[in-house]
Amino acid sequence: MSKIEYRTLNDLAYDRIREGLMAASFHPGQILVIRTLAESYGISTTPVREALQRLVAERLLVLLPNRSIAVPGLEAAKYAEIARIRCELEGLAAELATPRLGKPALRKLAKLVSDMDASLERRDHDAYRRENQAFHFAIYAECGSPRLFQLIQDLWSETGPYMKELFGAPAYEPKANEAHQALLRALDRREPKTARASVIADLTVAGGFLIPHLEALEASRDGKAKTST
Repeated sequence: MSKIEYRTLNDLAYDRIREGLMAASFHPGQILVIRTLAESYGISTTPVREALQRLVAERLLVLLPNRSIAVPGLEAAKYAEIARIRCELEGLAAELATPRLGKPALRKLAKLVSDMDASLERRDHDAYRRENQAFHFAIYAECGSPRLFQLIQDLWSETGPYMKELFGAPAYEPKANEAHQALLRALDRREPKTARASVIADLTVAGGFLIPHLEALEASRDGKAKTST
């Protein structure tokens, strides 16, 4: 019995940390302190340690030379590569989900779009990120393809920490919800191809702001590194 409970705690720790990565709860480069996480989740340190090691093996976290475990740092090229893949997978998921979404689901999605508008007006970017994730995954969960859904979750785990930087890109905020509104209209009209295009537009617009911002951050870091040597 204790072994089953222990494995459950291990899985719980893994799920919580992975959810935190997806939701941008952790900062790029942040060192994850085992004891702090264990206290936050109300469990012992051993399941947390093993969950972190599992996430390192999956390349969602990195092992530093001093044996600390951290969220990967920002890389513009890495984000650009993942964004291209996400366009294909998430566009397909939205296309597949379009005929499967009923009126209750569409009402929920409309509420989330409205909530995102309100969060942007308040400049509550943490709330916007939570609502954005809920909006996308409420759609993708209805795609009828568990493997596709899992792949999308994996990629969100990699790019989630980057979302901390998205609103650092000038002029993104006024554009942040436009593609969601277009996607909602496509879903309501039962237009799968338009839904696919709207998801791709959403990711492309975000990348258009975020990638140059990441490149500027990298250039700044490189400049400082050269100055210090």
